[in-house]
Amino acid sequence: MLKNSCILNKKLALTLLLSFIAVAIVFPTVKAAEITSATPNEETYLGGQTGYISVAIYNDRNANISVTEASATLDYYYTDGTVYVQKFFTSADLPVEIEPGQTETFDVPISLPTNVAPGYVDLIVMARTQLWIEEAEVWVSSDSPSEHVKLYVESPYKQSYEEAQEELQESQEELENSQALLNEQETANRNLGVTAIGLGVIMAILGAIVAVLMIMLRRPRPIAEPQ
Repeated sequence: MLKNSCILNKKLALTLLLSFIAVAIVFPTVKAAEITSATPNEETYLGGQTGYISVAIYNDRNANISVTEASATLDYYYTDGTVYVQKFFTSADLPVEIEPGQTETFDVPISLPTNVAPGYVDLIVMARTQLWIEEAEVWVSSDSPSEHVKLYVESPYKQSYEEAQEELQESQEELENSQALLNEQETANRNLGVTAIGLGVIMAILGAIVAVLMIMLRRPRPIAEPQ
């Protein structure tokens, strides 16, 4: 009885193994996923800046797929001309299953070195997926869709120039504001001077009138003769 059970288990294991090998042969690289978009979070970048790439993966099969990797590989130059390649991975917890006809978006953080050369930087976004085979109840390796993206890195000299232009613009605005205040003060002083002159003239006229009245009041009157 035990011997027959062992033989049965071996046959079952052999059958499962053969089924798995057959599935692997029939579906070696099944196309199950498509990267529909890979979008940087900025239009331009600067040396030393961090950011991320939003990667949308679409399941174009009639079975679930599992995303096991979502990455972005940067191929760029340093300012001294040295070529460097750096790979970044999504911060999401993988694997993530995607149902048929559905899309899942993954953010892949990236970071540029401070001495990256300005210009366009090549970026390759890639995903690794698995496809669920219902008949065999196993996951098989599927395709690895990829997408090419270009990032634009601005020159630090341009940044310095723009900052200098902004400072110059602010200085000009401050100078114009100061000039406007000075003009207002000069106008107020001029008006005050005119007012003071007017008051002085009025006071002089009043003084003259008072003086005339005083003289007239002090003039001796003729003594009336007794009758």
